[in-house]
Amino acid sequence: MTVQTQPTMRLSRRRQPLVGLYAANVVSGAGDVLMFLAVPWFVLQTTGSVAQTGITAFFSTASVALSAVLGSAIVDRLGFQRASVVSDVASMLGVALIPLLYATVGLPFGALLALVFIAGLLTTPGATARSSLIPDLSRLAGVRLERATAAADGMTRLSRFVGAPLAGILIVVIGTSNLLWIDAATFAFSALAVALAVPARLAPQLTAGDEPPAPQTAEEREPVSSVAEPSRGYFARLAGGFVFLWRDPWLRGATLVVLVTNMLDAGQSGVLAPAFVKQVYGNAAVLGALIAAFGGAAFAGTIAFGAVGHRLPRGLTLGVSYTLGGASRFFWIVLLAPHPVAMIAVQAVCGFFIGQVNPLYDTIAYERVPAAMRARVFGALTAGAMLGAPLGGLIAGLLAPAIGVEPSMLVFGVIYAAATLSLLVHPSLRLAGRSPSH
Repeated sequence: MTVQTQPTMRLSRRRQPLVGLYAANVVSGAGDVLMFLAVPWFVLQTTGSVAQTGITAFFSTASVALSAVLGSAIVDRLGFQRASVVSDVASMLGVALIPLLYATVGLPFGALLALVFIAGLLTTPGATARSSLIPDLSRLAGVRLERATAAADGMTRLSRFVGAPLAGILIVVIGTSNLLWIDAATFAFSALAVALAVPARLAPQLTAGDEPPAPQTAEEREPVSSVAEPSRGYFARLAGGFVFLWRDPWLRGATLVVLVTNMLDAGQSGVLAPAFVKQVYGNAAVLGALIAAFGGAAFAGTIAFGAVGHRLPRGLTLGVSYTLGGASRFFWIVLLAPHPVAMIAVQAVCGFFIGQVNPLYDTIAYERVPAAMRARVFGALTAGAMLGAPLGGLIAGLLAPAIGVEPSMLVFGVIYAAATLSLLVHPSLRLAGRSPSH
C-alpha cells in the first residue's frame, strides 16, 4: 500500500501548482467577461451612441496592446509568479475605481475611458505571466504540453461559458456598475490562488516517469538559435522579443493573421454584437446566451483537442478550424437573426471548431520559444495580435452608422475568412505541420 501511495502523493503535489493556475484563470477569466459585457452595455444605456461604444472599445484594447509591449520585460525581471500576483492586485484596484467613482462623485465619459484604459494596462502582464508558467508547470506535473495548453484554454472557455450568461442576468438584476465590484473580487481571488499554489522560484526537474522534451528538426531549431540573448537593458530586452518573433517564420506569419482576426473580433464583440442584440432583441441576456453558447462549445472543442490534438495534422487543423469557427459565425448571426434559438445553436458549432485554435497555436509557440525569453516573446506575440484590436472597435463604430450593423458584420466576415483561409496556403505552415514525436 505504501509503495503505491507515495508516488501518487508526489504526483498530486507536483500537479497542485498547475491546478492552482487553472483556478486563477477560470475566476479571473469570468471577471473579464463580466467587465467585457458590462462596459459596452453601460455606454449604450447611458449615451445611446454606437460611436462612443466604439471609442470605449478602442481604449480598452489599445491598453492591452501597449501593456503587452512594455510589460513583458518587467514580467521576466519580476518572475512569472510574482508578476502575476502584482498585476492582479493592481487590476483589482483599477477596476474597483469604476463603480466607486460612479457611486460617489460621478463618472463622466472621459473618466470612464481613462479607467478602462488603466484596467487593460494592468491586466495584461498578469495574463502574460500565467501563460509563461504553463510549460514549466506542465513539465513539473508530468502532463503533455498539448494537454496542458488545451486545459488552460479550456479554463478560459469555461469562464466565458459561465461568466457570459451570469453577466447578462446580473446586468438586469444589479446593474452594470455593481457588476464591476464582482469583477474586482475575481482579480483578488486570482492573486491569492497564484500566490498560494505556485512557487515563486520554480525550477522543475525531470523525474522518473516524465517524458523528455520532444526533439526538434534542424529547420525548427533555427529560428531559436538565430537570436542571441539580449542584454540586460530594459529596452534591449523588449527588442529581443520582437526580433525573435520577426525572425521566426511561423510565428511571424501566424501573428499577422491573428492581428487581422483580433481586429475584427474586437469590432464584432465590443461594438457590432452588442448593438445588434440591442437593436433586434433589446435584452442583454440574449448577448450573454450567444457568448455562453460559443464559449461552452469552445470548451468542448478544447477538451477534444487535448485528447487527440497530438495526432492531428497541425497546419490543416489550424486553417480549417479557424475558418469554420471564426469567420463563419459573422454570417450565421445575420442569416439566423429571425431565429434566435437556431442562431445560438450555430454559434455553439462555431465555438467547437474555434476551441482547437488557441491550444494548437500556443503549443507550437511554446515549442519554438526558449524559456529564458518566454515572457518577452509572448508579450511580443500579444502585442502583435492586439495591435489591430483598437482599430476594430473604431472601424465598427464608424461603419455601422454608415451602412448598418448587419452589413458591417458581413463585411467583417469576408475579411476574416480571407485571413484564416490564407493559413492553408502559407509557406511557413510546413513548420507547424510537423507534430513533434513523443
